[in-house]
Amino acid sequence: MISRRLFLQGLGAAALTSMSTAAYAIGVEPFRMRIKDHHLTPPNWPDDLTLKAALIADPHICDPWMGLDRVRFIVERTNALKPDIVLLLGDYVASHRWQSAPVPAQAWADVFASFDAPLGTHAILGNHDWWDDDAAQLSGSGPTKYGTALLNAGIQLYQNRAVRLAKDGKAFWLAGLDDQLALAPNRKLNRRGIQGLDDLSGTLGQVTDDAPIVLMAHEPDIFHAVPPRVSVTLSGHTHGGQINCFGLKPLNLLKPEENLSYGHIVDTAGTQVARHLKLASEERHLIVSGGLGCSLLPLRLGVPPEITLVHLGGGAGASTA
Repeated sequence: MISRRLFLQGLGAAALTSMSTAAYAIGVEPFRMRIKDHHLTPPNWPDDLTLKAALIADPHICDPWMGLDRVRFIVERTNALKPDIVLLLGDYVASHRWQSAPVPAQAWADVFASFDAPLGTHAILGNHDWWDDDAAQLSGSGPTKYGTALLNAGIQLYQNRAVRLAKDGKAFWLAGLDDQLALAPNRKLNRRGIQGLDDLSGTLGQVTDDAPIVLMAHEPDIFHAVPPRVSVTLSGHTHGGQINCFGLKPLNLLKPEENLSYGHIVDTAGTQVARHLKLASEERHLIVSGGLGCSLLPLRLGVPPEITLVHLGGGAGASTA
């Protein structure tokens, strides 16, 4: 039998542990920073084409959790890593109520203009960048005020667009999808469900040669339809689950069995169409960044904010922490 005293001591210890964990998840981990490296040479990517891409995903900028000073720190830390290219993967704004004040869009976009990479800074939009724009929701199309802020800062914006770039004289394509959850339901507009504005086939249709393709897609859900012609798909959105406690990820919005919430995912089963037709498939690669900010609740646990570095080429074939 457990004595009443031992029971109360155990209860007190459990309560203290819970309080300490909550305090850490709110007051410590959201302000940490780590660099997560992924090294790979996927199919259709030449060994002698090396590219270091810095992924900046889901900052959800707002005070006090992600103010301009922290955005500046992220830019400085990224520049110190000397990437060849900086890719912004969307969800720049915070729509949750746990903020003291929003940060003006042009203010953070102008800070992003300080990213320093030889091949420039390139951006896509996320679902919150659409949902937080009432005018864009009513019109059902852009431009969004957040996309306009990025363009005004001199940052290239990709909304179902593919551009041919080159590193050391070797070409590759950078493609970016518009958001897959862009338009929220609206009874007045007879919009009954969430509608995406992404156009995968139209975007890839802009590719005019056999140079490798890097695809930016805010939500990783699209990966089931991405053909092997794309060397690697780069996504954010999930925050790695944002809370990862003993393997449980309560904020993971993807189906657990899909296992697309975080990290470097290698698929050999093929697209849904290929599986349905029982066709042989090539290896496909997806990298999902854990991101930088918070959504729904201003806390992170077991998934520290990260700048994600993707090293392509050079014969590399594994991801490292």
